[in-house]
Order: sequence, then C-alpha cells, then structure tokens
Amino acid sequence: MRLTRAASGLWRVIDARGRIIGHLEAHLDRDGVAYRARRFHAASHAFRDLGEFWSADDAIDCLRFAR
Repeated sequence: MRLTRAASGLWRVIDARGRIIGHLEAHLDRDGVAYRARRFHAASHAFRDLGEFWSADDAIDCLRFAR
C-alpha cells in the first residue's frame, strides 16, 4: 500500500497493482486526530464511509480488507 496526497488532510490509498482502493481522510476530533476510511461507490456516484479510526494504519487496513 502507498499513499498519495489528494488534498489537505486527504490521501488516496493505492494497492500494489496501482489501483486506488479508497481514501484516507484525517480530521480533528474533540479527542485528537481521527482517520476516516472512505471508498467510492460507483452505482451511487458518491463516497461511502467505511469507518473512523484513531490510527491511520487501522483505516488503511479497513480499506485493504473490506474489498
């Protein structure tokens, strides 16, 4: 997995084959920085949140294993 910056606080998560598998979004929560795993849903033409995590690694794992 590798990350490429898409915007401030937003990264594309790319697998070993070069495919974008989702996005990692960092945002401030009242308890600190939280990370949201998001995936594009083609049928609805919108992003769907898969979960929110305290660790960027956990959010990336969510994207990797939720395929």
